Amino acid sequence: MRTILFVPAAAILLSGSLSGCVTNPETGNQRLSRAAIGGVLGAAGGYLLGDIVGGRHDRTERILGAGIGAVAGAGVGHYMDRQEAQLRRQTAGTGVEVERQGDQLVLNMPGDVTFAYDSAAISPQFQSTLGQVAGTLRDYPSSSIDILGHTDTRGTDAYNQGLSERRAVAVADYLARQGVQSVRMATRGYGETQPKCAETSEAGYACNRRVEIRIVPIEQ
Repeated sequence: MRTILFVPAAAILLSGSLSGCVTNPETGNQRLSRAAIGGVLGAAGGYLLGDIVGGRHDRTERILGAGIGAVAGAGVGHYMDRQEAQLRRQTAGTGVEVERQGDQLVLNMPGDVTFAYDSAAISPQFQSTLGQVAGTLRDYPSSSIDILGHTDTRGTDAYNQGLSERRAVAVADYLARQGVQSVRMATRGYGETQPKCAETSEAGYACNRRVEIRIVPIEQ
C-alpha cells in the first residue's frame, strides 16, 4: 500500500504559525519547529499523524501555507450537515453512497459506475456526477479530501495495487480540473487489502471494486 501525495491534504488555520518557525543558520530558510508541528496535530485532530511520523514535514508546511480557513469547532456539525445534504442531492440515483461517520463524510463510488472493467479512465456517463461533487467540494473548502482506491481479489496483488492507485489518482486529477484545490487532496491505493463485502457472488466482487472519497473537516 502506498500513499501518493496528490499535493498535501487540506490546510488549517494559520493562527500564530510564524512564531513556531525556526531559521536554518546555514541556508536562511524557515521551517516549522517541533512545537509548532505538535500544535498542527492537535488542530487537525490527528489527521496528519502519518505525515508527521513519516517525516514528510514538507506536506504539513504546505498545508499551513495554503491559506484555507478552518471551521470553528462549534460550527463543524452544521458545516458538514449542509455539505452532506448537497452531496446526497447530487448523487441520488447514481449508485454513489454518501455515508456520515461522525463529522466526516465518505462517498463510496462503485467501480462499475465510475470505471469500465480493468480501466482507470473515468466513465463518460459518470463525469457529470463527479463534476457536481467537485462543485460541492469547492463550495465547502475547509476540508481535506482523501481519495482511496480498492479492488476485488481477482488478479495478482501487484496488479490490483497498481490499478487501485491509478483509479484514485484519476479521480483526484478530474476533481482538480474542475477547480478543487489540489493542496486539499491526497490519494492512496489499497489494492485488495480492505474488502467491504464477502466475495461469494458477483455482487460481492463488485462491492469491493470501489473508490472512496473521504471528506474531513479542518477544525480550529
